[in-house]
Amino acid sequence: MKSPFSARHFPGLLASLILTVVGRPAAAQVALPDAKPVPRMQVLPLPDDQASIRQDGVERTRYYFGPTLHRPFLYPIVGPSGRSLTRMGHPHDPVTHSHHNSVWIAHHDVNGDSFWDDRGAGRIVHRRILRYDDTDEAASIVALNAWVGKGGKIQMMERRGILVQPLPRDEWLLILDLQFEAQGGPVTLGKTPFGPIGVRMAKTIGVNDGGGLIRNSEGNVGEKGTNGVFWKRARWVDCSGPITPKAAEGISLLDHPSNPGHPTPFHVRNDGWMGASLTLDRPITIEPNSPLRLRYGLWVHGGVPGVEAINERWSHFARTTVQDLPSR
Repeated sequence: MKSPFSARHFPGLLASLILTVVGRPAAAQVALPDAKPVPRMQVLPLPDDQASIRQDGVERTRYYFGPTLHRPFLYPIVGPSGRSLTRMGHPHDPVTHSHHNSVWIAHHDVNGDSFWDDRGAGRIVHRRILRYDDTDEAASIVALNAWVGKGGKIQMMERRGILVQPLPRDEWLLILDLQFEAQGGPVTLGKTPFGPIGVRMAKTIGVNDGGGLIRNSEGNVGEKGTNGVFWKRARWVDCSGPITPKAAEGISLLDHPSNPGHPTPFHVRNDGWMGASLTLDRPITIEPNSPLRLRYGLWVHGGVPGVEAINERWSHFARTTVQDLPSR
């Protein structure tokens, strides 16, 4: 049935609407003579104790630091394809490896307390954000964390710097600065392969599940054997593999030459995780008023770059200057 109303019933009203919606002149605009350039890289604080780092409005990674967490972490780590190159948890053992939170900082033995997995006594507790910075060249976060062990004892304080730098072809560099400060006496990071940094790769990038490739700066390939990367010292390790039906991408984990024991041993597995093992061979003691400073880099890249390209990226990273993190 036809509607009882049509344009012929309201010719004046229809004309008025057309003029209002279509024919109205654009409203006059007001200039902003003091407008400042909008930075390409920005930190966007979010509800529930999160902060998103974005490039031209597109998220690259997100920092989670809520009070119920065992430790803060970064997720996702978005590659050039727009997909995360990391995941939360082991793909085949999500319960006992629930601590595999994409990119995380922890240690298995801090004065005898384990901060590594979710069953340990230790928790890394966010205290406050010290700084957010936005520029065209990078966006950064500086946070203060307390490493709280058995009985609520604070073993050490940690200042954590998180910096994201854009690179060509939608690649980017993540720089993690760690400053550990002993509280009330010396702090010993015990001899262990677990700590201070872990990276859990996306399932399809792993060697076992996706047919990916792991390599290091010394020419080692694969996990095991004389020529494998497992527990070998290197300037960097790389894990690359399929991330879409048509694209491969990956992450190079870079050790800065200022770190103790550089080049560091790396703990790398075919099941898709890699970490820098600062105390694989020996413990390290942090004295009061003498902080331990560490710097690691993650090159988030497209494709499966050759060794020369990763060496070049590491060389740029190695020339960066390590400074004390701000206290406020």
